[in-house]
Amino acid sequence: MTREEVFERLNKVFREVFDDDSIVVQDSTTSDDIEDWDSFEHINLVVAVENEFSFKIPMGKVVTMKNVGEMADIILELGK
Repeated sequence: MTREEVFERLNKVFREVFDDDSIVVQDSTTSDDIEDWDSFEHINLVVAVENEFSFKIPMGKVVTMKNVGEMADIILELGK
């Protein structure tokens, strides 16, 4: 899976979780960039990402993610 494919799928997940078809995530996207991205929605987002990519993200990695780019890195690492 390429980084571009990961971002295509992440965009789909973010749009579904936040019910906003205009969302386009990038490496630098953070919770500050998406209006409804709070701690509760972060949990929903992580679960939706895990479902989309069919694996669990270790909690240690979840709590250290600073932006969507780091999320993509984790997905690429776990998807090998």
